[in-house]
Formats: sequence, C-alpha cells, structure tokens
Amino acid sequence: MCDRKKSIFAEELNPTFLFAWKGVRDGHTRGRGSGSDSYHQHDFLEIAYVQAGKGRYVIDDLSYEVAEGDLLILNPGTRHQAVTIEGNDTPSVEFFVGASDFHLKEYPKNYLPLPDGKVILHTSGELRQKLARICSSMEAENAVHRQGRYYMMKAYLVQILLLLIREQYEPEEKTGGYSFESANKHYVVEQILSYFEEHYNEKISLDQIAENMYLSPFYISKIFKSETGGTPIRHLIDIRLDKAKELLERGWGGSIQEVAAKVGYDDAYHFSKLFKKRYGLSPSQVRRGAG
Repeated sequence: MCDRKKSIFAEELNPTFLFAWKGVRDGHTRGRGSGSDSYHQHDFLEIAYVQAGKGRYVIDDLSYEVAEGDLLILNPGTRHQAVTIEGNDTPSVEFFVGASDFHLKEYPKNYLPLPDGKVILHTSGELRQKLARICSSMEAENAVHRQGRYYMMKAYLVQILLLLIREQYEPEEKTGGYSFESANKHYVVEQILSYFEEHYNEKISLDQIAENMYLSPFYISKIFKSETGGTPIRHLIDIRLDKAKELLERGWGGSIQEVAAKVGYDDAYHFSKLFKKRYGLSPSQVRRGAG
C-alpha cells in the first residue's frame, strides 16, 4: 500500500482529461496545428509530444528548436506559440494532450515540473518508446468514439503523467536491510564503466548509452555522479586521454591525428586541446619526452 507521508501527490491522482489532438506544422500549410497559433497561455497543463520532424516554439519569450522525440511541458501561465518555419521541408508532427485537476506537493495545481525548470524533455530509450506508443493509442481511441472513450483517454493520460513523474524521482530506498536500488545503481555504473573501457575508441553519446540501457540520460547522469562524483562524458574523456598518453609514451609511430582517431576523436585540434588541459603538455611534447 502506498505510504501517503512519502507520496509526492498532494491529493488522489484523478486528473480531468481535457483533449487530445494531432497537428502538423510546416512552412507551407496554415490553420490549426500549422504554426499560426497566437502567443497565449492556459490555466491547465498542455503536453506536446513531437512524433516526427522538427519545428520551433517561442516559450516565455525564448525560442526553442524541437525535433522527433521531444516533449514540451506547457504549464499553466506559460506563454507559448508554435512558430512557422518558412519553407520547412521537415514538418513537425505533434500530439497534444490537455489535463487539469491534479496536484503535486510543493507545486501549484495542474503543474508538472521538469528538471532544472526546463520546458522541453529530450526523450530516448524506453521512455520515448512508451510515450510514442501511448500517443498512438490515444489517437486511435480518439478516432473511433467507442463506449468509455473518455475513461480510456483518461487512463492513457494518467500513464503519461506517471511516466514523467517517475522520470525525475528515484524509487525510495527502504531503511535497513539490503537495498536493491543501491546495488542496482552500482551495477548500472559498473556496466557503463566497462563499456567505456571496451569502446572508448568509438563514437559514444549519453543518449546512445541511455537508449541501450532503457534508462533516461537524466537518470544515468544522476546516478553516475552519485556513485563516482563526476559525469559519464567526463569519465570517458579521461579514459581516452589516458589511453592516448600511453600510446605516446610507448613511442607509437602514428601522427597526432592518428593518435586522436585511435582513441575516438575525429578532430586532432580538439583532442590536443583536451590533452594539454589535462596533462599540462601537448601530445607532441609527451612524445618527445618519451623519445
């Protein structure tokens, strides 16, 4: 049974489903979903999931580029407008969901927070797959008008809200005894470290790691820092530079460009800059010192 004292919900999660619709925005069409919206705000939560393409939004006077897999959280009072990109040959296909009558602790009613006050979540991995699947299901349900349609749409809405809330809050660890969550975090970090050691010379991104592990980049960064004190990408850079230094000190005969490529860098200048910042010497100076 849920412990109400630890719940992040200020009341029962029983939101009102308001609407769901699909829009296409490009530089050639106008009308609803075409980017002709006025600059406006709501007293309810609006969620926009980009199913395909790319586009642009102005949100509270700041401009944002959006692309497939991005999710916008337009909270009550957030001024926003979809902006038409003239001549855009890659239209943005977006799915919108409206909700009200829910309340999270420490936040206003109908407010759904994102990390660091952001308004856009760049989804990947399992979260992206689930959101895409739910939006497709809502679109299909919306089209047929079968008995209980409202309640089905509301059930999908609850799933979206819970997925986004869970994205930001780790499971609470039980006090005393064996903590699976703690061990699981350690295991995830060990897997990432092992992957870095084996694939440091390949192109690696945090989004790619997150997708392969069915976790979010935000969550991976958070647990990696809690376990190691640093970020995944910083650790990968250190491994690459250490490997390069070993090559140079052993007198490996390749050019600096080849040394950079051997540890995963296409740009020799960028590699040399990182190398000197870490060791205080350029790659060429380390090579000469080993000669």
